Amino acid sequence: KYYLPARPIDLLRKAANIAKGSPNPLTDKVGSVTQDQIKKIAETKINDLNAADIQAAMKIIEGTARSMGIQVN
Repeated sequence: KYYLPARPIDLLRKAANIAKGSPNPLTDKVGSVTQDQIKKIAETKINDLNAADIQAAMKIIEGTARSMGIQVN
């Protein structure tokens, strides 16, 4: 059996309630997520990420969100 982890992109799109990321993430913001949503995603993905603790995992997820044009509140 193969384990296919959920991609952070899919979890962020679901949390922000958007269909896809921004074509120009620096200027066009397509949605927003809260720190609580980021923490839940990080807790889900902690085993799949190269992170020592939950704070490091949250920073990785926040970076992914910013690169998609999702604002982190």
